[in-house]
Amino acid sequence: MNIIFYHPTFDSKPWIQGINQRLSDAKVRAWHREDNAPADYALVWHPPQEMLAPRTELKGIFVMGAGVDAILTQEQRHPGTLPAGVPLIRLEDTGMALQMQEYALASVLRYFRRMDEYQLFQQQKQWRPLPAHQHSEFTIGILGAGVLGSAVAQKLTELKFKVRSWSRTPKSLPGVESFYGDDRLADFAKGCKLLINLLPNTPQTAGILNKNLFAQLRSGAYLINLGRGMHLVEGDLLKALDGGQIAAATLDVFVEEPMQRMHPFWSHPRVSVTPHIGADTLPEEAMDNIVANIRAIESGREPIGLVDRTLGY
Repeated sequence: MNIIFYHPTFDSKPWIQGINQRLSDAKVRAWHREDNAPADYALVWHPPQEMLAPRTELKGIFVMGAGVDAILTQEQRHPGTLPAGVPLIRLEDTGMALQMQEYALASVLRYFRRMDEYQLFQQQKQWRPLPAHQHSEFTIGILGAGVLGSAVAQKLTELKFKVRSWSRTPKSLPGVESFYGDDRLADFAKGCKLLINLLPNTPQTAGILNKNLFAQLRSGAYLINLGRGMHLVEGDLLKALDGGQIAAATLDVFVEEPMQRMHPFWSHPRVSVTPHIGADTLPEEAMDNIVANIRAIESGREPIGLVDRTLGY
């Protein structure tokens, strides 16, 4: 079994060694330009166009992340980048769900306990106790009810928050009020005090965080964007912040990464910025997932995380 590996920033050696240890019959190599030798599987992140295009013999292409929007966008711009008929497989839960739970909980509790406001008061040297938010009036809406969204919803329900979710297709999550379909998006958002975005990036979800959606939320609502930068209409958020419809926002993803130094999000007093660290790929967990999927394919079973290219996830 031959496996090729490409990542523009990761050191390939630990990955090659790790896969070899898990699959004793595999020969894993770092791909380089002009490498046209046979391969059964490819492990990639932002691969060059010529890496995969001619490899119609591949049994699977593994994307080393939960999101596949980058490689699908590359295919749209340069048709043929992905060989037709080859399964595209994303990482489902390789330690990312726990990381997303941690990030979401830290951000939610910061707003729920009004720590963000107290931080501003400290800078102004004000001793100013505020009325506490109540669970009964702090409905949390989660856009996206997949592996990551459902994990975040579960943790928030354990803390007695009222949680609702919105997804493209029907989902049933314990203790969560579920909405689905474009015609229920406004109903989902109505009355939410805090909105968490964990949607996949597709043409249908681009720009979903916009003035129309913000207008449905409770006045003074909070936003946490953990999906993709393309989900957010940045100008609409700035206007909603200035008008008070959105009280504060925590943003981990952006249209352009890193942001330009003059971007208004850097200095806005009600915006918290983190550099796309919501959930990183953990090598050991990722390799376990990939090897389990390779064994599934070799045994004639369907892998976990198989991507529907028409849906974009």
